[in-house]
Amino acid sequence: MRMLARIAAVAMVGGLLGGVSQAQSANAAGADPHWVGSWAASPMAMRIVGPHSPAAQPAATAASPAAANAPQAAPVVPAAPSSPAALVNPEAAVGPTFAATTYREIVHLSLGDVTPSGFALRVILTNEMGTAPLTIGSAHVALPVAGNNGAIQPATDHALTFNGSSSVIIPAGALELSDPVSLPALPFSDVAVSIYVPEQPLSVMTFHGSAYQTNFKIAGDQTSAATLADATKIYSWFLLKGVEVTAKPQDAAVVALGDSITDGTASTRDSNGRWPDVLAARLAANKGTGGLSVLDEGIGGNRVLHDGTGPNALARFDRDVLGQAGVKYLIVLESINDIGRRGRPNPGEELVSAEQLIAGLSQIAERAHAHGIKVFGATLTPYVGAGYATVQGEQDRQTINAWIRANKGRVFDGVIDFDKAVRDPAHPETFLPAYDHGDHLHPNDAGLKAMGEAVDLNLFR
Repeated sequence: MRMLARIAAVAMVGGLLGGVSQAQSANAAGADPHWVGSWAASPMAMRIVGPHSPAAQPAATAASPAAANAPQAAPVVPAAPSSPAALVNPEAAVGPTFAATTYREIVHLSLGDVTPSGFALRVILTNEMGTAPLTIGSAHVALPVAGNNGAIQPATDHALTFNGSSSVIIPAGALELSDPVSLPALPFSDVAVSIYVPEQPLSVMTFHGSAYQTNFKIAGDQTSAATLADATKIYSWFLLKGVEVTAKPQDAAVVALGDSITDGTASTRDSNGRWPDVLAARLAANKGTGGLSVLDEGIGGNRVLHDGTGPNALARFDRDVLGQAGVKYLIVLESINDIGRRGRPNPGEELVSAEQLIAGLSQIAERAHAHGIKVFGATLTPYVGAGYATVQGEQDRQTINAWIRANKGRVFDGVIDFDKAVRDPAHPETFLPAYDHGDHLHPNDAGLKAMGEAVDLNLFR
């Protein structure tokens, strides 16, 4: 009922939003829309560093190699009890009092408007890692101008509202859904989300560190500006968690839960060449799976059992998997960073065994099944030659992969053999050279493409 009230509020402010779609009018009359996530990013915590900030003093420790090898990775600092993982601001210190700033961020939809009438989308803003309420002064959504220059198409610009208000205060640890807007965004189109954060005390900001996408920030409220003169380019997503769209009743989402290999480390920036992007395009082109989106919930350096770059996979499961609108399928590709820590352990941190990781992956599958989600286990890709590879680690990788393959139809509803897709047949413990980014841990664009193409689409029928 709360959602119906929100949509009714949208109808009353139709002039502000640029018109209400036929579907929204119908929804206001009593029909519930079917929302499906079309784009998503996993929330992480960034400590804002300044002379009066409690995060100004801790010394950085080494990040995991999966994060360290990423071109946009940030050093990890000790986390405060209220924050699962805190990162030094990779875009330079913002200051303990956050200066008024607009973020214009580009996202790539995997499900969009396929019917000229009745389509709507809504944006999810996040303060989930924040330790204090966050004020959003205004927010807009529009179609960007081609060229990655921060410009938008003015005729498509819509002011976002939140329960009818143009501004909102998001409590610490919470997210906020915008009211729906009618924006003709086709599948695989880019959407620009502009978020104005007025000056306020701020010590921890929620963001996703490695976007592999050019975004922009600029002083003041520029949310409705057609162009952004002198904007600073940034390569993270700030305060932006997802975009959901109205969809057909049978449409659904596939969540890809993983680490840097899922996040797209070593993919070409602005190319949308991550393996989940490749999979999304294949699903859309296939008659039997055209109504499925793919949500990339990868975090570079992420682990199954320990925090590090972002909360551990078990801790973030509810937020990043169960919290996604319309989720029906889950692909799990995690453990390589847990294994790699054998080669570079953090001080005082216990090493984990293959058996412990198998137990953790089993927990993820059990929890997903309890919510009616089908789970596909993905084998771990090669890592021999990586900076943190060890003989024991390779044995653990092989043990986990053998367990995944043996548990098709048991723990997992299906298996995706990424290891087989990218390994060198002559040296199966390593990447095929044509697929190796060069660090022997991350696939390059060709390797990511091979991974996305290795997924059997019959799994989703």
